[in-house]
Amino acid sequence: MTTAHYIAEGILAAPFILVCLLYLFAAFRDAGWPARRIGLFVTGTAAAVISVLGPIPRMAHDSFVIHMTGHLLLGMLAPLCLVLAAPVTLALRALPVPAAKKLAKMLRSRFVTIISHPVTATVLNIGGLWFLYTTGLYALMHASALIYIIIHVHIFLAGYAFTASIIYIDPMPHRYSFLFRSGVLVAALAGHGILSKYLYVSPPAGVGQEAAQAGSMLMYYGGDAVDIAIMVILCWHWYKAARPREEKAVAV
Repeated sequence: MTTAHYIAEGILAAPFILVCLLYLFAAFRDAGWPARRIGLFVTGTAAAVISVLGPIPRMAHDSFVIHMTGHLLLGMLAPLCLVLAAPVTLALRALPVPAAKKLAKMLRSRFVTIISHPVTATVLNIGGLWFLYTTGLYALMHASALIYIIIHVHIFLAGYAFTASIIYIDPMPHRYSFLFRSGVLVAALAGHGILSKYLYVSPPAGVGQEAAQAGSMLMYYGGDAVDIAIMVILCWHWYKAARPREEKAVAV
């Protein structure tokens, strides 16, 4: 690794640490904020930080398996934990009324509406991974600190947007049906799984066949674990939303 890549680690880790401190400050000032959400946010932040700072990103330059470990932490586990921690809801509760109104207005903006659409978020997330691993971008990422930063920022933000578009924890101005989101989730699972199998036989440039097989298996099974968690949460929300109507129908 070059000095530039060490600097890139700090640039990537600093925002997570700062946001976590702000979250903790707001959470401890809010007596009614659930402790489990604080734990989820700290866990998500920790997963993100160790994926971009320290041994994992340094070993990832020479190990595809370690790289894939970082990918799962940054692009899947961290977004899931952070989404479940409801940071937008906390911000709306903690900010002064004028600032909270501005944040609410931004959430209703056309840009956020497009990015938060389940299909758009899936294309950015899964499509971005296909572009990374099936082109020369993977090798270029390790040669350029700037591209390294951009790719890692994209992996996290795309993972967060995808997770938030499938399971609604924070306020979402444009909500889509459970059936629609379930269909998109299934398509995303297929895209992620097919990419894992493709990398098993066609690794990125510079990655050996044995390393590619181990990394792609980690991507397949590790990704499934997080995706199953998302699926369970979505189904639980669907069940809770349908239950009142079922109870009302029985009463009638």
